[in-house]
Amino acid sequence: MFVFALLAMGIGGYSQTVSESTVIKRENRKGMTIKEWNTQAGSKRSFLDHVTTYDEMGRKIEEIEYASYGQKSRVVFEYPENSDITAKVLREIEYNDRDKVVRIKKFEYNEDGSKKRQLNYYPNGKLESVKTFEVIFKE
Repeated sequence: MFVFALLAMGIGGYSQTVSESTVIKRENRKGMTIKEWNTQAGSKRSFLDHVTTYDEMGRKIEEIEYASYGQKSRVVFEYPENSDITAKVLREIEYNDRDKVVRIKKFEYNEDGSKKRQLNYYPNGKLESVKTFEVIFKE
């Protein structure tokens, strides 16, 4: 059994525990950090499982995943300069447990805002793979 809790830190140190099903509206994420804690079945010891950080505009800027031994991976999200909350992610930079870059993802979007392509690069800048997205509407 996993115990799942979100700890939302707000202005002045205010904190609130919310359930997994709670959806936090984007405009309320401004400057927020969400911490997820995990407890293995049969154990009373909890460990930090995941931390998601949002900037002052409510955009996700970092996700850190932890294991019982410490940091497992980290992803940093980059947006266009001077963009608003609706801006699409331009790049994701993925780091390993030693904080070394392992992959860089760049995104291209269609005019309607849906993802068009995801280009995956090795840390040295060499293209690793390309993922293409196809949007199909049912009639």
